[in-house]
Amino acid sequence: MHDIPAADAGDFDWLFAEQSAVLTVAQAKAFFTEGIVRGNLRQDRWRRWCRGILLGQNGRLMRDQQLWVAVLVAGDHARLAGPAAATEGGVRGLRAEQIDVLIPADRIRSDRLPRLPLDMPDVRIHRTGVLPAPHQQIGRPPRTTVARAVIDGAAWAGSDNEARDLITRACQQARVTPAALEKVLEYFPKIRRHRLITTTIADVKGGATALSEIDLVRLCRRFHLPAPDLQRLRVDESGRSRYIDAEWTSARLLVEIDGGHHMDVRHWAADMLRQNQIWISGDRILRFPAWLVRSEPITVAHQIRAALIAAGPAHANKPADSGVRGKQGRLSVGG
Repeated sequence: MHDIPAADAGDFDWLFAEQSAVLTVAQAKAFFTEGIVRGNLRQDRWRRWCRGILLGQNGRLMRDQQLWVAVLVAGDHARLAGPAAATEGGVRGLRAEQIDVLIPADRIRSDRLPRLPLDMPDVRIHRTGVLPAPHQQIGRPPRTTVARAVIDGAAWAGSDNEARDLITRACQQARVTPAALEKVLEYFPKIRRHRLITTTIADVKGGATALSEIDLVRLCRRFHLPAPDLQRLRVDESGRSRYIDAEWTSARLLVEIDGGHHMDVRHWAADMLRQNQIWISGDRILRFPAWLVRSEPITVAHQIRAALIAAGPAHANKPADSGVRGKQGRLSVGG
């Protein structure tokens, strides 16, 4: 939103501020004659941004203006959806390559968009026949709730990993609860990736707080390994509380999954000292980079099973010589 108008400002000033200086031609003509509108364009006070859309200033679009262009160009009753709506709801770290907009399925107007300028992200229009009031968020621009945005975004995502990452981020950042996601999902029993969305929500409810932990849980299911406890709180030798990514308590086995921040020397040194302390206390600890859990699951599963068996055969679901058959081949414990 631009500068808040003065208390005695007129309706146009408020509309101009609320919509970040982005107007439809129809809105402009509701306040001014066609001659005044043309005069503002001719004198470069306003810009015709694309067919039907005006910008009440010069210069490149800011992010809030891009969102308004997307909603206004989509027409009546349009609202931000998917990752764009989730971002506006406070979810951080999502890619902003395009802007998703939701419109009613029964709207007669075509959803073909005019040619957009180069400094405007792609706009993707989706039609829906299901948009109850609890899924609508009052905002500027109007958008869906974070829960609806996450479910839609997971279905529209370009990959399964992108879908799981959206769900995990939104829950980990406390912008939505698994219960709220499940409530929205009830409206869409045939939505794309329904099974993956359901499983990911269940994993988050079970304690997973990052995509890497979701991948570890899926790996354990796939290779029939015992399910670990996630995000277990431990107190280190200095009295500080720290969380362990995964733990098999009875086997005294811990697994840490290293993300990109572990490449930092200071993080690496701190983690190394913490790992040493865990070994001193008598527990085993395995560490894997997140990319390895995703790209080489059979290697990770092999080491986890071997560590569980080393703690005692009873801690593994299968005997040491039985192996586990996965989609990428047979996993044996021998070596």
